[in-house]
Amino acid sequence: MSLANGFFITGTDTEVGKTLVAGALILKMREQGINTVGFKPIVAGTYQDHDGKILNEDLETLRLASQLAPEQMVLCPYILDMPIAPHIASEKLGIHLDLQIMMGAYEQIRSQVEALVVEGAGGFLVPINATENLSDLAQKLQLPIIMVVGMRLGCINHALLTEEALTSRQLKVAGWIANTLASEMPFLEENIQYLQHKMRAPLLGVIPSLPASLKKQIDAPYSIEALQFAAQHINLLKP
Repeated sequence: MSLANGFFITGTDTEVGKTLVAGALILKMREQGINTVGFKPIVAGTYQDHDGKILNEDLETLRLASQLAPEQMVLCPYILDMPIAPHIASEKLGIHLDLQIMMGAYEQIRSQVEALVVEGAGGFLVPINATENLSDLAQKLQLPIIMVVGMRLGCINHALLTEEALTSRQLKVAGWIANTLASEMPFLEENIQYLQHKMRAPLLGVIPSLPASLKKQIDAPYSIEALQFAAQHINLLKP
């Protein structure tokens, strides 16, 4: 599997661990000597830190993994305060989410680094505006896609539908990662085995539930230790 240009990280739903996986992948690629940073085309939901700065948890995680100082690079062109669907939040704020602006922000960073790990927002078909969704961005980027499957009830259907949406657009799926989430689902192994049998893309790893000491705090990014824990369970190279 080529690591040269990076990956696009999508998920079977929202809150399935895309940010955890994206941060872990950045660490792994940087450990291999590839100057890699994270990028997110849009985020919805912010918090205020102790210094009064308005931040987003996902972006701060990507920044931490990328070893970037505050405001060193613009990792996201659209930061919306409301934690709701981006196209609704932007409409409420009178902002038009423009795919070309997202691409321009991506290219600006891409010219400064060797690789980018692009994290989507929510699931693969999350709307950007009235006529476009994140699949349109993925098609323009043409990065290999890694799908994060949140291992919970309903994940089989969500995973197979997502893979079908990816392959129908002739996108290269590098593989999928099973993320166990906060509590392990009943019959976890059986669900993983079924998906391995049915999915065309290879399984790149199974991330166990984070230990209590590594769980993400509210209004805070993942710790570097949490990202390192996840990275241990991801295999980017073919056997």
